Amino acid sequence: MSAASPSSRTSNAAPASADQPILSRAAIAGHPLHPMLIHFPVAALIGLLGTDAAWWWTQDPFWARAGLWLAGVGAAGGWIASVAGLIDLLSVARIRRLVTAWGHALLAVMMLSLASMNWALRWRGDDPAQWLWPWGAAITGLTALFIALAAYLGGRLVYEKGVAVDLAPD
Repeated sequence: MSAASPSSRTSNAAPASADQPILSRAAIAGHPLHPMLIHFPVAALIGLLGTDAAWWWTQDPFWARAGLWLAGVGAAGGWIASVAGLIDLLSVARIRRLVTAWGHALLAVMMLSLASMNWALRWRGDDPAQWLWPWGAAITGLTALFIALAAYLGGRLVYEKGVAVDLAPD
């Protein structure tokens, strides 16, 4: 009677290795949702820098109203995109083990909190410019800094760790 080999005692599933892709669970037809959705709120919140500067330069109320809309679109869109990222963070064990993923998530939560506060400040009252200087503009700048940091870590997740990148040949 021979002893069973180690390979026959284990399941047929291949163990996870560093060369296997870390696929997204929040995806449509294999395409991850978070990277698809995040560009729009980032563009709105970075555009807010321009509208704040234009308002400061011209004092034209149009720029304050445009900033109100960009802040709202950026905050709401960011929270929607963050749901897809959160699904991946919490449901994919290999992503949960990455310190970079947790740093990206924490920066994103801080950034979205600031963006939401910025929108709420601008929404108050009849005049969106009332809270624009100095608080709204300062929050806009801080939000842009957090976007840059979160984007850097998000890029490291994709390009260095291969998160949500299918490396299989076509």
